Amino acid sequence: MTSNERVVVIGTGLAGVRLARRLGELGTPALLIGEEEHRPYNRVLLAEVLAGRYSPEVIALPAPARVRRGRITGIDRGRRTVACADGSVIAYDRLVLATGSNPVLPPLRGLFTENHELPEGIHAFRTMDDCLGLSKAIRPGVKAVVIGGGLLGVSAARALARRGAQVVLAQQSERLMERQLDPAASKLVKRHLTDLGVEVHTECRVRDVRCVGGAVRSVEMADGYALDADLVVIACGVHPRVGLAQTAGLDVRKGVVVDDELRTSDPYIHAIGDCAQHDGVLYGLATPALEQADALAELLAGDANARYTGTRSLTRLTLNGHDSPFDLAAFGETEALPGDDVVQLTDATRGTYRKVVVRDDRLVGGVLVGELGTVGALARAWEGAEPLPSDGGPLLHLLTNDGGS
Repeated sequence: MTSNERVVVIGTGLAGVRLARRLGELGTPALLIGEEEHRPYNRVLLAEVLAGRYSPEVIALPAPARVRRGRITGIDRGRRTVACADGSVIAYDRLVLATGSNPVLPPLRGLFTENHELPEGIHAFRTMDDCLGLSKAIRPGVKAVVIGGGLLGVSAARALARRGAQVVLAQQSERLMERQLDPAASKLVKRHLTDLGVEVHTECRVRDVRCVGGAVRSVEMADGYALDADLVVIACGVHPRVGLAQTAGLDVRKGVVVDDELRTSDPYIHAIGDCAQHDGVLYGLATPALEQADALAELLAGDANARYTGTRSLTRLTLNGHDSPFDLAAFGETEALPGDDVVQLTDATRGTYRKVVVRDDRLVGGVLVGELGTVGALARAWEGAEPLPSDGGPLLHLLTNDGGS
């Protein structure tokens, strides 16, 4: 593309802001459009705002020069324009969808009012408005139920407990954070939450929520057991925001399908971040979104060789307890297959757990809990996918010594 082409980016999350800022640095200014009233912020840190550790201003992102607030209602691919809710029309030469994702709201009885809104006391946990609404409702002793025990649910439960709420976490599957962690690490997360006063129930399916006078009062489980609730937090995952792309006739599967140039089925429209599906993969994580933004910025600024070929991403979470932080990291395949070699080190006294999975002399995954000094070196060995020495000595060295994080 040429430097005088008009680039319009829809979405002011991490991916959209990173792209617009990088384009500005590369001499190709972009117009960034977002519908949230707040200035762009780092969504990854919302749980820290809810916990009272950070103010909203602390997690604000450095905004690009050209930011416009507004909701996009449609894309005219023929004219290469986007329509705004206020009736205005914006022309583009290249359009980038960085529309992110929406929270999954499960089909529970009583979850919505007749006006299809969440009743008082029931909150999703995805936006700054969600976070601020929850913050206003929290007071010491308030009874809160978190539905969902993934990364977001665990973070929300910890934050609510830190603010003095009586928290119950209900997880449908058999363990917490089952997508990222193995059973031993999940058990340590559960113990950490329990130490904070969180009551954790796994293999526990929520059937409905009960409201009185338009406000939530209890949550009922499939076995009929009811939990009193002043607050309910829905943390059941997210799904890509693909409505604009679908209406415009772009190729959409689970997400907006893109190639290595992050192009959609329309060569003048690209997609990055949570809404994009690259090589069959929906990442839904910060690191891939930032890498996609960087690659696309180089491409749009004139580097014809720039490509995005995928991300091998690491999940890292710090839970701040009463005495000391609880750190964990997980990458690759944390569960071994038949024939894999597994190295595990556990120190119950120090509360640390380290496990790596080796397949065909290559590190294919691992999970670390506590004292994460080794995570940097292990992650580099995993990302490099180089064969490990056959005597296993260097691997044990990586596991037991500070490899640089």
